[in-house]
Amino acid sequence: MVEKSADILMPGPDESAVLGRGGTAPAATGTERELAGILAEVVHVDHVAVEGHFFDDLGANSLVMAQFCARVRKRPDLPSVSMKDVYRNPTIRGLAAALVQAAPPSVGVPDPAAPDPPAEPASPARTAPASTARYVLCGTAQLLIFLGYSFAIGMATVRAYEWVAAGPGIVGVYLRSLVFGGAGFIVLCAFPIAAKWILVGRWKPGEFPLWSAAYLRFWLVKSLLHANPMILFVGNPLYVLYLRALGARIGKDVTILSRSVPVCTDLLTIGAGTVIRKDSFFLCYRAHAGRIQTGRVTLGRDVFLGEKTVLDIDTAMGDGAQLGHASSLYRGQRVPAGERRHGSPAQPTTVDYVRVEPARCGTLRRACFALTTLLQLFLLYLPLAVGGFYMLFAQVPALRGRLEAGTALSTVPEFVADTLLLSSVLFFGAVLLGLVVLFTLPRLLSLAVRPDRVYPLYGLHYALHRTVAGMTNVRFFNWLFGDSSYIVPYLRRLGYDLSRVEQTGSNFGTEVQHETPFLVSVGSGTMVADGLSVINADFSSTSFRVSRASIGPHNFLGNNIAYPAGARTGDNCLLATKVMVPLDGELRQGVGLLGSPCFEIPRSVERDTRFDHFRTGDALRRSLAAKNRYNLRSMALFLLLRWVHAALLTALALASVDLYGTLGHVVVAGYLALTLGFTAVYWVLVERAVASFRALRPRLCSIYDPYFWWHERLWKVPDEWLEVFNGTPFKSLVWRLMGVRVGRRVFDDGCYITERTLATLGDDCTLNVGSKIQCHSQEDGTFKSDRTTLGADCTLGVGAHVHYGVTMGDGAVLAPDSFLMKGEEVPARAEWGGNPAAPAAS
Repeated sequence: MVEKSADILMPGPDESAVLGRGGTAPAATGTERELAGILAEVVHVDHVAVEGHFFDDLGANSLVMAQFCARVRKRPDLPSVSMKDVYRNPTIRGLAAALVQAAPPSVGVPDPAAPDPPAEPASPARTAPASTARYVLCGTAQLLIFLGYSFAIGMATVRAYEWVAAGPGIVGVYLRSLVFGGAGFIVLCAFPIAAKWILVGRWKPGEFPLWSAAYLRFWLVKSLLHANPMILFVGNPLYVLYLRALGARIGKDVTILSRSVPVCTDLLTIGAGTVIRKDSFFLCYRAHAGRIQTGRVTLGRDVFLGEKTVLDIDTAMGDGAQLGHASSLYRGQRVPAGERRHGSPAQPTTVDYVRVEPARCGTLRRACFALTTLLQLFLLYLPLAVGGFYMLFAQVPALRGRLEAGTALSTVPEFVADTLLLSSVLFFGAVLLGLVVLFTLPRLLSLAVRPDRVYPLYGLHYALHRTVAGMTNVRFFNWLFGDSSYIVPYLRRLGYDLSRVEQTGSNFGTEVQHETPFLVSVGSGTMVADGLSVINADFSSTSFRVSRASIGPHNFLGNNIAYPAGARTGDNCLLATKVMVPLDGELRQGVGLLGSPCFEIPRSVERDTRFDHFRTGDALRRSLAAKNRYNLRSMALFLLLRWVHAALLTALALASVDLYGTLGHVVVAGYLALTLGFTAVYWVLVERAVASFRALRPRLCSIYDPYFWWHERLWKVPDEWLEVFNGTPFKSLVWRLMGVRVGRRVFDDGCYITERTLATLGDDCTLNVGSKIQCHSQEDGTFKSDRTTLGADCTLGVGAHVHYGVTMGDGAVLAPDSFLMKGEEVPARAEWGGNPAAPAAS
């Protein structure tokens, strides 16, 4: 085991007391002397050369320099320093000169004097935390609402089955399936709209405390919107009509590709011709310091909003404005008409993100596309879904006999046999059939959509492109094959150009997405962490075009990166977590890129090569073979565990059918709630068992170390079911059961924690949707993990990312879409923001 202190550079016994190649030139100023003294303390030497390069000469890394920055910020007599300052001025002499000249010092949020007025207003005075009694009462009400909703859905399903089953012949079953499917779809879509207008009326700017009656209404509306089947129509004109019905003011010819549903829709204004790319957040609310704050988001005409962007409340973009990929607007920021911004927080740029020519796409075309979609839904998909459910029960002897008998008719051996047979056919049949379809049908459909050709939206080519994108981004298979050698042949058969890949056993993580797999090229020796989104389709308000996105050889891509076609990166680049990949400037090669907007950092440092002997020759072949065997066992184990889960749910379903004639509809109607509770308990126990019911410890090792293989096995435990508990006290309860050290009354609206037992959350923390606490990093074959601690009353903004080895003091706030780098120490009640994050301007 290697503790955190092992990541600090330690001099060898024969090293000189002066570290660095900058000679022994004396410090010229008091600031230089103080900074040199602090750095010497961090690296445990007597002196450091003031002209020695932090990374090339001193051999430091970002964790060491983060600790250096934290110590400097604790000195009131020295200017504040951030990691961006360190990378831009990588010597004591250069850093001291830059800090003295800076006025004001570097900050993590927009300056009021900058071109994007105004900066985020001062946070309101913190209120007393909610009482535990109110917290428990709200959770109880949420549970009762969920049980009631589940019971209603179950009862409707039972009644519908009986009515459909009574239909005369195949035609009768089809017609009744069409009627019930259509009516059910309309009810499920209309109910959230009615609930919003009845419970809330019109959303207005303001705030209210968590766990209050106002919050309960807010949560109910939000949950209904997220469960609404209209989310399936993202990218369709029907979705725009749905948001209008909820109160949003949206103009003509608006294209929305993001599945992030805005909740306070009356506060959303979108002008005609605006394009919003996928994975963008424009929620019109945020959670902050124990309160829900609502505010307006206003987009003018012909606005472009890039992928993985965040719009905080009280933000606006004028007509024709653009916000690039991996960027954000903080509260109060506005982009003037016709101007372009990118970065987090956004700043001026000349890059044009609308990279495809317009095409003819009028109102009639949009209306026909929407009508065709509805006809397919009502005449084909819904009858097949409802009728297929009926046919399953009507044609499977075990199910048909149970329904006809109306009592528990089977012996225990028969019940077990029926369960195993039915679950095996459904589960493994779906996996095998899914792979066959996945490797054939998208390839055929993609032949109709030619690269680099402009097509109008909402036509046949658009429908085919969306179908290919949906079919080839199945999360199950990425989860199954990711973090192993087997992801390479999977992606290659999916359509990726990986013909020259050097197998490492960890070429790709479990979260990889794209617009089309047939136009993705990855060079030899490149490794990709989780969260990569390849943007190889460009959209305007009237057109789209697919084009090749090429990632160069010997690259390393960190977590949560949007990689666009036309990226200006070449060979041997390190793209850090949440970096904004550049679309302009010279071709970057042999460098690292960090931040949004990005700036250059060292590609690697000497200490990162300690495990390089595992990456070549016989050592690599032996280690890779051993890793492949281990990963194959992990894949088999979790396929088995997935099947066991499916089998147990099948057993529960068969038992419900057996009781159909005795307890009747009540048992069947309660199936949804029972399966959710069972699923949570099952996967919590699986994760704790895989971890041997012990907490993880900080670690530094090669990816060819057996410990890392075991750690990867933990990442394969399914966790998509966690989203159901967002915004409720049960999310904290589940985190606690999974090993997170969770304080009281924590609010989690959709945070994700990678290593549960290395994370600590203090009392009354507020975690927004899309935030992430990642207690590890993996870079060029080296794995590192450490603890991350959030003090009491901390707030993580929407889309914020916290790395490992981080400490946030009580009451600290991290702004939306910020990246808090490894080793950072945020003082109590401080406000940080930016990518990379730094103290906010006072």
